[in-house]
Amino acid sequence: MTRRSFLKQGMCSSGAALLTSMLDGGMGRIAIADSGEIWSMPEEGEAHAATWMAFGPSEDIWGQKLYSAAQDNLASIARAISQYETVHMLVREEDYETAARKCGNAVKLVVQPLDDLWMRDTGPVFVKNTQGKLAAVNFNFNGWGKKQEYDRDAQVADVVRRRAGAKLLRSGLVLEGGGIEVDGEGTAIITESCVLNPNRNPGISKAQCEAELRQLLGLKKIIWLPGIAGRDITDGHTDFYARFTSPGVVVAGYEADTTSVEHVVTKRHLDILRKARDAKGRLLKVVVLTSPSSVRSKFESKDFAAGYINFYVCNHAVIAAEFGDSKTDRNTKAILRELFPKRDIIQLNVDAIAAGGGGIHCTTQQQPL
Repeated sequence: MTRRSFLKQGMCSSGAALLTSMLDGGMGRIAIADSGEIWSMPEEGEAHAATWMAFGPSEDIWGQKLYSAAQDNLASIARAISQYETVHMLVREEDYETAARKCGNAVKLVVQPLDDLWMRDTGPVFVKNTQGKLAAVNFNFNGWGKKQEYDRDAQVADVVRRRAGAKLLRSGLVLEGGGIEVDGEGTAIITESCVLNPNRNPGISKAQCEAELRQLLGLKKIIWLPGIAGRDITDGHTDFYARFTSPGVVVAGYEADTTSVEHVVTKRHLDILRKARDAKGRLLKVVVLTSPSSVRSKFESKDFAAGYINFYVCNHAVIAAEFGDSKTDRNTKAILRELFPKRDIIQLNVDAIAAGGGGIHCTTQQQPL
């Protein structure tokens, strides 16, 4: 179970000066502190106004074999979600006709320059205050620690925020939405390998990170998982390891192959989660989803992200992956049906995106109602 592979190496400095100026100002010097408003990040299962996506695969990054197939996967995800809520899809001007043909009329296209497709990481993290006012945190996307070109994708968070009509909240931290999982009641699960990585937040302590995330996202308790730094482009995002399905209940991934480095880390994560308590003092109930023992051969590779945890919860449905392993595919659907009894469970073949090291959740970002 690997995650987003190093499809193409690249170095960019855009955003570095902005980050430096924020950090020089000191942690916590953000809009929330100035306004006195209290914000919190809703749990993904709360009602959505819309889902945001990016029709961003390019042959330059994805290669000839994958990029068109990845577009097809994105379109199938967007069409599935659009049956339940509005989908806004950012798309380059030159890809507009292709996106319109593949996505269909139900998906609303927005022309915007893009580097790639990972809206979970490039988009803003939406929060709300006690009056229901919407704000969006810009976490200063830097290409997962300057591993890939990101000049265009660094603009996506503010573009989405403005189109959603949300207030801007700035942060001195650099991180991605895929690294944060919340229960909506003040508890978060975050991987150290991503957020505490010096390629994002050099010289910043865990205590400083916690202080700002508590303030920005309304957190009271952060459960830290180690993750794996350097194995994939994301440095081990939370949304491939553990997800809240409701307050007090977590579904976590397990790699059964004892020869895989993921076996060790997922086993350690399970140990941590089973001993953890949430912000309300509850001992977490941990439900395990085992990775498939085999996948379809067409796009199989060492970077193939064959994990079930990267599902997306939209209005009245859960959009999840299936990999062609009939036993684990069926088991996953049955478990998700038990965990989300009031939602449809839709499983999709997203092998091309998985071959790029990502999943369904990585391609989406929810805008709360």
